[in-house]
Amino acid sequence: MDGAAAELREAHRLAGHADRVWALAWNPAPGAGAGPVLASCAGDKTVRIWKRAPDGAWQCTDVLEDTHNRTVRSCAWSPDGKLLATASFDATTAVWEYNGGDFECVATLEGHENEVKSVSWSPSGSLLATCSRDKTAWIWELQPGNEYECVSVLQGHTQDVKMVQWHPRLDILVSVSYDNSIRVWADDGDDEWHCVQTLNEENNCGHSSTVWAVSFNQKGDRMVTCSDDRTLKIWDTSADLSQPKTGEGHESWRHLCTLTGYHDRTIFSAHWSSEDIIASGGGDDSICLFAEETSSMVEGSSYKLILKKEKAHDMDINCVQWCPQDPRLLASASDDGTVKFWELKGSVLD
Repeated sequence: MDGAAAELREAHRLAGHADRVWALAWNPAPGAGAGPVLASCAGDKTVRIWKRAPDGAWQCTDVLEDTHNRTVRSCAWSPDGKLLATASFDATTAVWEYNGGDFECVATLEGHENEVKSVSWSPSGSLLATCSRDKTAWIWELQPGNEYECVSVLQGHTQDVKMVQWHPRLDILVSVSYDNSIRVWADDGDDEWHCVQTLNEENNCGHSSTVWAVSFNQKGDRMVTCSDDRTLKIWDTSADLSQPKTGEGHESWRHLCTLTGYHDRTIFSAHWSSEDIIASGGGDDSICLFAEETSSMVEGSSYKLILKKEKAHDMDINCVQWCPQDPRLLASASDDGTVKFWELKGSVLD
């Protein structure tokens, strides 16, 4: 089958933010009978909640404002869809709860020295991770009454930490940084968090410049990272690093392949769909889609380009996110101030 069969069609363009849109998050559990719900956050210090009306049109139903006084850089829904965490350049992370038709800020997490760049919930929803330009990642534990206690400050990166992401099934945290490295963190069983592996250029075929983002496949046995070096890298993450091993010869995550030559500027975002399609977006204003080669002729793992959507936005694409309820619906966010929805049409997988 030839790749021309697949098409990425612009379905909706959402305007409303007054500045660049940094990040997007689909609610994983919008509730029985509810359609998909998307949160977007921007340089205008706000978060917008978008819902699909019965007629198919998308509407901004809520604007979360007057809490952060600088750019909102990242947002993430809890696994049960009831809480939304937002991370800001004002050095705080806010947690919002949807109550009777309104979003209420129920907690403000303070501690980072400067800009908070990313926020992520653990699979159980009991832990929240944040990271900052202060070179640290923090792990917070949800206590009764919407209290959050910092249980660990993860130190090891030597530069700005760009993103944190929990493994989808295990309490393993991944952080990526301006120091070009990917760090994997786990609890040793006594509530002490340690770096259990560092993936870098010297030792693991890692990135040669800033790592911007990380995403796991649904099973959690593969991970994709993207970088200022204009590559995407696929990693085998099937080894369970959450179990502390002693001595030599413990299992580790390993580099599978590098996708290069597809974007000609920094790749800012990569996201793995539930149908195992990887989307990427970057400074070349384009979106690329990749899938694993299923041919038995290929030794090891290789991924092929399904399509490249040039000029998907007028400016840098900061985030791409597949919808969990509709795996052929992709959202993108850009410096041009818009959020776009794309429908993946045609035959994609062999």
